[in-house]
Amino acid sequence: MNNKAITFIKNFSYTLSSNLISMMISTILIFIVPKLIGVEDYGYWQLYLFYSSYVGFLHFGWNDGIYLRYGGKEYKELNKELFFSQFWMLIIFQVLIGAVIMGVSIAFSSDTNRLYIFEMTALCMFIVNVRLMLIFILQGTNRIKEYAQITMMERVIYCCLILLFLFIGIRQYKLLISADIIGKLVTLVYAMYCCKDIVFNKVSAFYLNIKETIMNVSVGIKLMFANIASMLIIGVVRFGIERSWDVSTFGKVSLVMSVSNLMMIFIDAVGIVMFPVLRRTNEDKLPTLYTTMRTFLMVPLLGLLVAYYPLKSILPIWLPKYTESLMYMALLFPMCIYEGKMALLINTYLKTLRKEKLMFVFNLLSVVLSIILTILFTIVFKNLSLAILSIVVLLAFRSALAEVFLSRILNVSVYKDIFLEMAMTLIFILAGWFVTSWIGVGLYLVAYGLYLLIQRRDIKATFITVKQLVRG
Repeated sequence: MNNKAITFIKNFSYTLSSNLISMMISTILIFIVPKLIGVEDYGYWQLYLFYSSYVGFLHFGWNDGIYLRYGGKEYKELNKELFFSQFWMLIIFQVLIGAVIMGVSIAFSSDTNRLYIFEMTALCMFIVNVRLMLIFILQGTNRIKEYAQITMMERVIYCCLILLFLFIGIRQYKLLISADIIGKLVTLVYAMYCCKDIVFNKVSAFYLNIKETIMNVSVGIKLMFANIASMLIIGVVRFGIERSWDVSTFGKVSLVMSVSNLMMIFIDAVGIVMFPVLRRTNEDKLPTLYTTMRTFLMVPLLGLLVAYYPLKSILPIWLPKYTESLMYMALLFPMCIYEGKMALLINTYLKTLRKEKLMFVFNLLSVVLSIILTILFTIVFKNLSLAILSIVVLLAFRSALAEVFLSRILNVSVYKDIFLEMAMTLIFILAGWFVTSWIGVGLYLVAYGLYLLIQRRDIKATFITVKQLVRG
């Protein structure tokens, strides 16, 4: 086994183990918290998680630019004084942004619950964005072990605090939010320790390097806008649901989305490791790697959709208050197919090839379609089922559009694969929604068997390529 393969396996094992722990913790929280707290409190907790998921954009691409410009370099090659100045400039900037958010929230919000959520979101923004610079430096320079430790530590602290609060009888969403803030704060301190030669330096080493900041922002803002648009694809639909129905319905739909997205944790683990590896790979090898990774990802993902059927039977017994909303898993479960392909394959390759503008265009077109469908299904027809189904439709549209353009750049053919995946998704949704018995499992397994038969040559070629890559 060659050194590159050994390094990749080590880094992947770090991220996989940390993300596996994260998945176990997420599973515990998804299944335990809604069981023990009220539906309204769960809705407010999900609302905080929803708002805080967007705070990473309030560095305006600063961190993304660092990730793109310096990704693939060795940590020891970095100019520590330059990064020291950038880090503390970011801290000052985030304090100002946080003060503005809190001021506006106090001035315009009369609902005390929403005011609290806005204030905690502002605090979360400061911690997350400052920590993100250090995390991106660790990821981009292939210090995956430290990144994995930070991820794992945050989730463990978060879970332990929530379980402690629930065990002693606390059922308020505010303390659940506090647990999230504490977990992020502790890991910020640890990230600062991991990058101590960047964070801590002589005061005389600090200088306002506006030129470097502008370069980072100008590069990163394209990726940031692409990421904002990506989150808005689903975010617009969720916002429409929250506005057209009550906070309890929003919480129930959020629970179904959380269950449907559990598999994304494994995919993210691979994506994090792949970016610095691809940046160091010769461009002529990228097409072969793409087709190999694609088959390696999609074949098991389509098979894992079968997990929906036991979950459909178990969850209503465990969470009877959410029985009505859990039926929407049949519509939402395939979202991991398209989210996974975007996260691991398409976005990673577009970032490697420095095609952030294309990422933004694909996501923006999908957001426009999302707005149209959200208005149609949440306001005009006010149909929750169609609103939820539109999430998968939007993700499939974005994935197909982006992959067609990327395949042209790489000069690989993907039309057959896209068609097969959409056909499998349609069969799964129809079987899950209309066939209430276990016959649906049989129908989907037959379809999956035919899919494997059609793809047998690609699967065989993938195994051969993987063996060659491992041997070097």
